[in-house]
Amino acid sequence: MIYKCKNCGGNVVFEPSRGRMYCPHCEGEDSEDEIRGGALTQCANCGAPLDVQKYASSGRCEHCGCYIVFDERVEGVYEPHMILPFRLNRDSAVEAMEREFGRRLFTPRDFMSTKSLEKMAGLYVPFWLYDYQARYDFAGEGTKVRSWQSGDTEYVETSYYEVIRRMDVDFDRIPADASYVMEDGVMDLMEPYDYHALMEFAPKYMSGFYGEVYNQGAPELEDRAQAKARGAAEELLQGSLQGYSSVRPLRKDLNLQRDGVNYVLMPVWQYRYSYRGKSYLFHVNGQTGKVVGTTPVSTGKVLAYGVSVFAVVTAACRLALSILEIL
Repeated sequence: MIYKCKNCGGNVVFEPSRGRMYCPHCEGEDSEDEIRGGALTQCANCGAPLDVQKYASSGRCEHCGCYIVFDERVEGVYEPHMILPFRLNRDSAVEAMEREFGRRLFTPRDFMSTKSLEKMAGLYVPFWLYDYQARYDFAGEGTKVRSWQSGDTEYVETSYYEVIRRMDVDFDRIPADASYVMEDGVMDLMEPYDYHALMEFAPKYMSGFYGEVYNQGAPELEDRAQAKARGAAEELLQGSLQGYSSVRPLRKDLNLQRDGVNYVLMPVWQYRYSYRGKSYLFHVNGQTGKVVGTTPVSTGKVLAYGVSVFAVVTAACRLALSILEIL
């Protein structure tokens, strides 16, 4: 499906800064007509052939520039339950990159150039959000150590305690990305998202962006979600054990019951930069502006900096010698 402007016939896209559909041609707002149909391999606007990737759910026609949402990949079993619409547009994502990397001395000169940043694209990444009910039954032996000195004698008193904890915790919306091409570690670093902004899915939010259907089902990724839930439960437990000098666990029983799971799309800006034959990927959280990525180092800049520092130091030494000769 595509979204055409009722006023001018242009391609209407979702504009994050406005929070609504926008026609960049006539600047109309909420002027879209949904045009459905068309084969997966053919542009619904100009009829040109499309090279659609295996998991793509939305994309852009290279011939006419129209953004297309692929009907069959946002319906039925592939229809997301919810979507977190982009809050940052492309300009805001670039500003977030500049705040993060703009002052770094040794990045290549064209790293943040206008031409390079043209490669930045907005992606909707598929996620599963898991809900769990957790019961943690813990028993252990805690110690408290007290020491004092009387005269020349130092005394140490160790008290032993039976430590019992029973916790019932609800974990809501624990995320696990369902995309093969997005690294799990990177997606974990993109957190947290504000899930209060989740909305009922509507395909129009995908117009203007690339998207994927889930590459892996909810059962395949549940181990990752459970690991996060167990880690969070352990943190809660350890927080309740403050005040003891040590605690020796005797029993640790954590039971997780899945209470629900939802398929959602999360917004990410992705910037691919090539330097000396190597590709570097940078990601910006499309809601919060959090940036993840490591910049390459320009050898030329490092050498230039070293030469300039050497020149300054040499000049300072010569000046100091001249002063000494005068004295």
